[in-house]
Amino acid sequence: MNDKAFLDTNVLVYLYSEDDEQKRNAACEALNNHDCVTSTQVMNELSNVWFRKFNLSAAKIKEHLDNIESVCNETHIINRATINYALSLKERYEYSYFDSLMLASALESNCQLIFTEDMSNGQIIDNALKIINPFITN
Repeated sequence: MNDKAFLDTNVLVYLYSEDDEQKRNAACEALNNHDCVTSTQVMNELSNVWFRKFNLSAAKIKEHLDNIESVCNETHIINRATINYALSLKERYEYSYFDSLMLASALESNCQLIFTEDMSNGQIIDNALKIINPFITN
């Protein structure tokens, strides 16, 4: 069985990158080798990035979101309990609120990994979730 992995917004943005083949390939590898989870937060952030930075139409964004949802096994819905957990994580680990909200979503979804380039590679959160930067090459 594959590890369950939460995908941060940046990983999914690179999945559609035409400019950075190395990061696109790393994002594809993460997606192909894990049981992936996303969240409503990630879908909102993706929509904003695609509108602002890539000037995509609403129809194209909906198509991309459908594709992501079809390859992710789960979409975590943000609720008040998730927000409270994120606030607790923010205080303990000192990440931004929105990064803490992703960590809370990943933990509530029972993920073992979170793929992101925005947090400390290798750090373990709540003895359960390992942060992995899929773009670091050894």
